[in-house]
Amino acid sequence: MACVAALAALTVPATAEEAAPARGGAHWAEKDTGAPQVRFRGLAAVDRRTAWLAGTGGTVLRTTDGGGNWRNVSPPGAADLQFRDVEAFDGRRAVVLAIGEGEASRVYRTDDGGTTWTESFRNTDPKAFYDCLTFFDHRHGLAMSDPVDGRFRILSTGDGGRSWRVLPSSGMPEALDGEAGFAASGQCLVTAGPRDVWLATGGAARARVLHSADRGRTWTAADTPVPAGDPAKGVFALAFRDRFHGLAVGGDYRPEQASPRAAAVTTDGGRTWRPVTTPPPAYRSGAAWLPHSRTTALAVGPTGTDLTTDGGRSWRTVDTGSYDTVACAPDLSCWAAGEKGRAARLER
Repeated sequence: MACVAALAALTVPATAEEAAPARGGAHWAEKDTGAPQVRFRGLAAVDRRTAWLAGTGGTVLRTTDGGGNWRNVSPPGAADLQFRDVEAFDGRRAVVLAIGEGEASRVYRTDDGGTTWTESFRNTDPKAFYDCLTFFDHRHGLAMSDPVDGRFRILSTGDGGRSWRVLPSSGMPEALDGEAGFAASGQCLVTAGPRDVWLATGGAARARVLHSADRGRTWTAADTPVPAGDPAKGVFALAFRDRFHGLAVGGDYRPEQASPRAAAVTTDGGRTWRPVTTPPPAYRSGAAWLPHSRTTALAVGPTGTDLTTDGGRSWRTVDTGSYDTVACAPDLSCWAAGEKGRAARLER
């Protein structure tokens, strides 16, 4: 596949400021969002022309021309909110999640490209803090909160995010002391197929991945080899190409701290996780499989982008720009976003 071959030919830029690798190879082409004050940790890639960004200051942007122009479609009155996740069904329908304690955690939905928004959920439990959301299809989705009364809390929708309900916690394993999710890229809760969903954790003695095969009603937990033992360490992002094959990336988000061995792979749906042979060299907060590929995926973080062409067993750095999240669309287009209003599309 030509796109896979181009990715495999990626080379490291000469400097951190040089966005594109060698001429003729695939590279991140930055797209001016006009919002340098915003950090975008939420990203939804619809296709090569259409993408949504969600970030600080209650900011939501949308492009429908490949990043040439970005329209500010932020919900009114949201300037004090921190959007960390956005899930888009197309260029008009999207759901965004604001994080934070108590009522700072909210969900909004639009059906008209962001012209109008409806607030469909506002958290009223001061002990809850929502981190990520995900969808199985256009109707069924979940959002997750850090543990409340000793268990992760799961919010469910069956109408595309128009309404939500808290699922019973009886099927959720007890959380470890200090365990939580990381709202770093909108990828601490991910799905593959119509019923399987995985939840990434950190902050405790062990970094775990929880799995549900029934849309969040019952869960099992598995330890990963990703280093933990500190509130800043753990699994930050997951990516599954099907219900069996998955990637986990993370590390220690503090820039002065090393992040060795901060990646893992599974081939049995998350029942077991194995360390990788050559992990990314630093903390990574986002990951995405290239669609229709069984072996190629990207991982991103503040110090660069890494590529695997062997299903996650080994990674190599291919770009040194700062990105927090990455997403790929069915048409093989990939997007990334991060601090200082950065957004980019993978181009050849």
